[in-house]
Amino acid sequence: MAKVDTAPSDPHAPPARPRSSVPQVPRQASPEPSEPSNSATLIGSVQRAMRLLERVAEHEYGAPAKQLARETGLALPTAYHLLRTLVHEGYLRRDKGLFFLGEAAVRLSSSGAEQKRRSTVADTLAQCRDAIGVPVYYAHYRDGEIEVVCVSDTPGNPAVEEWADFRETGHAHAIGQCLLSQLDEDARRDHLERHPVQSITPYTVRDSNSLLRRLERTSRMEPVIERQEYALGTVCAAIPITLGTTAATMAISLPVQQSDRLLSVARQLQEEVGRLLGSLAISISI
Repeated sequence: MAKVDTAPSDPHAPPARPRSSVPQVPRQASPEPSEPSNSATLIGSVQRAMRLLERVAEHEYGAPAKQLARETGLALPTAYHLLRTLVHEGYLRRDKGLFFLGEAAVRLSSSGAEQKRRSTVADTLAQCRDAIGVPVYYAHYRDGEIEVVCVSDTPGNPAVEEWADFRETGHAHAIGQCLLSQLDEDARRDHLERHPVQSITPYTVRDSNSLLRRLERTSRMEPVIERQEYALGTVCAAIPITLGTTAATMAISLPVQQSDRLLSVARQLQEEVGRLLGSLAISISI
């Protein structure tokens, strides 16, 4: 029988060290980087460029680089670099050593002013809509075309759907008829030559001569009434608003079942426009 050797392989080896009973403490993960502060996310060169633009805008007759650097607290080399960049991008222009706002900056300014004016019109229409409880429209005649600028309605009282281009069908709706009534005869005929009378519904005026006669009979300050000439099931009224050389109008629409209310609601609109004309007047030139 073979013998099993139970002796240690190395009799001189030190005894094994017992395992420690102390629990191992896990390593802590590195803390997540904190969110950068607002100031840390800003781009300094953009801030400095905007300060230069603001200073240039304050100088109607232009300003030299040294003055702009002094007013903005920028080092002169930094100011020169930014000014050259702004000139290259069209936000500034340089003339005889002076810096002025460029075309790109002017476009931004005019766009912002236009948005503000449109917002004023929208607020005015919303006040009228809430006061009389029907959809309200604002339009004007510009560059030979009818333009509906703003419409204010509610889900319960929706506006008329523009199923046929308002610009091409001015003869058929109260908005267009009201605007055309404010033009002279030559301008009316020119418009109708470009946008001929056509049948939109069975109630639409049949030809341009009939329309011109109707427009001639229209009183200057009376509402223009249209019944189902543009959209079946809808009646409309528009009142003229003339400020300077701009022909404009505000209008309302009602379901045909409420046609007996049309004139009285149009009178309410006239009263509201008279009350709000000041705020509307500053926006009439949109």
